[in-house]
Amino acid sequence: MRQIIMDIDNLQRNFEGYLSTSTLWNDVVFGLEPYTLKTLSFQHFTDTSVAHLRLGKMIERFVSHQLAADPSCTILAENIQIQDGKLTIGEMDALLLTEAGPVHLEIIYKFYLYDPHEAATELTPWIGPNRKDTLLQKLTKLKEKQLPLLYHPKTQPVLKHLGITVANIKQQVLFKAQLFLPLNFTGQAFDQLNAACVEGFYVKRDDLHQFKAAQFYIPEKRDWIMAADDTVEWMNYDGFNGKVTRWLDEERSPLCWLKVGTTLKKFFVVWW
Repeated sequence: MRQIIMDIDNLQRNFEGYLSTSTLWNDVVFGLEPYTLKTLSFQHFTDTSVAHLRLGKMIERFVSHQLAADPSCTILAENIQIQDGKLTIGEMDALLLTEAGPVHLEIIYKFYLYDPHEAATELTPWIGPNRKDTLLQKLTKLKEKQLPLLYHPKTQPVLKHLGITVANIKQQVLFKAQLFLPLNFTGQAFDQLNAACVEGFYVKRDDLHQFKAAQFYIPEKRDWIMAADDTVEWMNYDGFNGKVTRWLDEERSPLCWLKVGTTLKKFFVVWW
């Protein structure tokens, strides 16, 4: 029973973290139009069947829950596999019927860190915590691969079955992100993108000594989206430094929580 209660509690905090995450842009960026979700009149998520899903799949269920609660929107289909015989060509996240007509919606939730050395344009500095992906790569994939799937010949029977024609469908993107700036960053990072997405900072291993008097916690990855919470078992600097070193030696950058007095913050420690 205790485990179930803890799962529900964590699930709710993750859902609240998802709700409080801003969309990465409010106007068209890179030719991609944002989808605006309606604010929920309630903010509860109790479907414990998603409690052990990977983070990405859990977020998809959060989005579905929010869409289903919107009376002006009908979900026509979700996670639509486009097949050519036994070959899967691709997947569309959702097809919706809204007050403005049918919408092909792609859903993205990302964590990006700002690398000033990559700041050729506003979009180029944002990279994944382990430098394996970038915002620009994701936007390019959306524009060149994921959204064009709507027009593939093998997609047309799916649309016909749902009673919609490709000419009438608007394509939009729900792109939420948590952004992290270098510690003590004072530059200008935002014009097209939404500064409200900034959730914290990041540091290198050598910067950690300045937080020797603080307390630390390393959440599981599936709990990265929730706000830092004071009800965890905090570590002192020595315990944290030993644990985080193992992550960095494996070239993994963990998201961590920092407690200084009564102030809680989220931050990454990067290996690069």
